Order: sequence, then C-alpha cells, then structure tokens
Amino acid sequence: MMPHYNVLFLCTGNSARSIIAEAIMNRKGRANFTAYSAASHPAGIVRPEALKQIATAGLSTDGFSSKSWDEFAKPDAPQLHFVFTVCDNAAKEICPVWPGQPMTAHWGVPDPATAVGRPEEIDRAFRDTFSILDRRIALFLSLPLSTLDQLALQKEIDNIGHQ
Repeated sequence: MMPHYNVLFLCTGNSARSIIAEAIMNRKGRANFTAYSAASHPAGIVRPEALKQIATAGLSTDGFSSKSWDEFAKPDAPQLHFVFTVCDNAAKEICPVWPGQPMTAHWGVPDPATAVGRPEEIDRAFRDTFSILDRRIALFLSLPLSTLDQLALQKEIDNIGHQ
C-alpha cells in the first residue's frame, strides 16, 4: 500500500496558480495525496478566472481561499512531504523558501493574474496555466515514489519544473 503524502503549492498571492495546482492534485492524486496551497503575500481573494478554469475541468471549486504560508508552519499544521513553488522567476516574483524536511522544487509558471487584453486572451492565460500544472502534476504522480532514493527523487521533481 502506498503511503499518503501532503503537498503544498506555494506562490506569491495564492489567487490563481497555487489554487489551480491544489485543485488538480486533490483530484488526480486523491488516493495518496492531499494538496494545499498558500502564499508569501496572500491576495485575500481567489481569482474568478481560476475558479472558472477549475470548474471547466470538472473539478470542485469549493473551499478555496487565499491564505498565508505561515498557516503551514504552525504546530498543528499537516506534516508536508513535498513543497512546490509555482511562482515565475522570469517575472521577478518573490517566492517563499520553505524551511524544513519536505522535498522542494520550483515549478514556475507565468502568472495568469497579470494577463491583460481581451477577455479571451485572459481566459487563454488561465487555460495555459492549468495545462502546464496539469501536465506537471501528472508527471509527478507517475513517479515510482517508493522505489526512488532521495537524490533520484529530487532530480525527478526538479526536472518536472522544466516540462
């Protein structure tokens, strides 16, 4: 039987990318993974375009909120096994560094919340974000976690961030 893993997706605002990743992981990995999301500087709201993209994929939009990553440093917080930052370095965003024992990797994705233009262009930015995160999470879920040593697993999760 495969162990159960807790995964935290971190971003700057926790209004789009990390929320989308949480939704995807909780659906695709629900048998063995529980996903959470948080931010270094929470926006305080979840972008309606992110919720629309989640709903369009047939995933639940219930229970999402923009929250601080400090919630996951409290003594009663779930023990984390993996922490993935999904903020985009190319956009010069400040991504939090997670201290402690979980394995970490940077899976930077451009921020769809900064997209400008016609409504269909903004929708495309959110759709692209969803697609990138969906692909990366599928790759992660296909890893043989029980047979990889720490070094090999770290290399694999780092590589996924470039997919």
